Amino acid sequence: MSTEIRDAAIRLTMMPRDTNAHGTVFGGVILSYIDVAGGVEAVRHTKHERFVTVAMNEIIFHEPVFIGDLVSFYANTVRVGRTSITVHVEVEAERFGSRGQKVRVTSADLTFVAINEQREKIVIGEA
Repeated sequence: MSTEIRDAAIRLTMMPRDTNAHGTVFGGVILSYIDVAGGVEAVRHTKHERFVTVAMNEIIFHEPVFIGDLVSFYANTVRVGRTSITVHVEVEAERFGSRGQKVRVTSADLTFVAINEQREKIVIGEA
């Protein structure tokens, strides 16, 4: 884990509704928040308001996430193309009741495409 101070795109406490029968948070819940965090970064970086997700690379879960964990999603821009942006998202869980113990959960690279109000692909920066 890095000790640098980073600004999380999103940060949430995992609740019972997010868990499976084994008491761990569904991978799909984490994936949906990865998508949200990537979208937040795409908008922050480009100032464009509308993106759709077109790709998410392989996801490997290194550690489980439990009820009460504070999960942070850190996002940074990897590449900006003409109509697309690639964002890297790192996911880290601070264990509930562990006095700051943090574990790396997973990471992903996502590709988003800029769209207009008619849901048509457009050049980033155009309205």
